[in-house]
Amino acid sequence: MGWRVRAVRGATTVESNTAPEIAEAVRELMDCLCRTNQLVPEDIVSVIFTVTPDLDAAFPAATARQQPGWERVPLLDMQGIAVPGSPKHCIRVLIQFNTEKEQADIHPVYLRKAQCLRPDLVMFA
Repeated sequence: MGWRVRAVRGATTVESNTAPEIAEAVRELMDCLCRTNQLVPEDIVSVIFTVTPDLDAAFPAATARQQPGWERVPLLDMQGIAVPGSPKHCIRVLIQFNTEKEQADIHPVYLRKAQCLRPDLVMFA
């Protein structure tokens, strides 16, 4: 076993397209992902956020960047694909990080209405 780059996914939803609601959901998601997977900013390689086309009131990366230690973490926001029938008001994240953990020891987090994206992986943290 040695250090390698791994990734973890997460997603959440908001009820409406407002900056405060998006910020709250991003903080909740990132706190849960970091706590569940013992992530620290120094080990993070990069973070990609996507939002559904119905969310444009705030950049999720701007909220993440406000957290202590996240000022130098590479963050990117993108718009996700509008697939018919997919969850609305959805924020997804992919975090790449350096770790000694095995893939089986990394736990994705799906909150709120985003639990439908991967019901096989939903855990309550």
